[in-house]
Amino acid sequence: MSQHTYPISIAEMRERYLKLYSGAVNDVLRFDYKMHAALPSSYAPLKPEMKICGQAFTIKGAPDITTDGEFEARAKMLEDLHADSVVMWDCTGDTVTAQWGEVMTMAALRAGCRGAFINGIRDTEAILALGFPVFHQYRTNVGMLGRFRMYYYQKPIRIGEIVINPGDWIFGDIDGAIRVPGEIAYDVLVKAEGILEKEEGIRDMVNSGMKPTKVVENGGYF
Repeated sequence: MSQHTYPISIAEMRERYLKLYSGAVNDVLRFDYKMHAALPSSYAPLKPEMKICGQAFTIKGAPDITTDGEFEARAKMLEDLHADSVVMWDCTGDTVTAQWGEVMTMAALRAGCRGAFINGIRDTEAILALGFPVFHQYRTNVGMLGRFRMYYYQKPIRIGEIVINPGDWIFGDIDGAIRVPGEIAYDVLVKAEGILEKEEGIRDMVNSGMKPTKVVENGGYF
């Protein structure tokens, strides 16, 4: 896990991030930090209301027919998961197998993991029943053994255009997921909370019947 320190607890940071929406976080990173941070739009939450938020636990895997030591490596990874993590899988473009299912979800929940970002899942009904937040690209009944394997974890990975380091913050909602560099995660949180406060004022101006041009003159935007 990253050694980043913040003025508040990880639990409080999660709680406050979960009150945000991804567009506000994206705007902070884009305009204040000149940073592209959005993860690929092909990943979507398993249910529209699902949000993911936590510190990245990074995993790299790929299509691979070898199986020696695969179960043991996966079990060790699950034992090393830390509380308030989000498992981020770089699956090297796999479109065939499920890298995540019911039993892995159960183990992750016991470790205090807060969600998974992954290419393929199966056991969808069981995952839904467990209430575990998952962002995924597809569902399949094909297991990974003999078709895909995990190579390593807790090293930098790349998903789409975004490099993710262990301990970076991941936040996602119905509009997609974002990587927030760990070293600026608290400052981004505070700035995004400021956007929410400003938007309340903009809504009030619009609801009052103010013309859009006047709203802009008064510091609003659309």
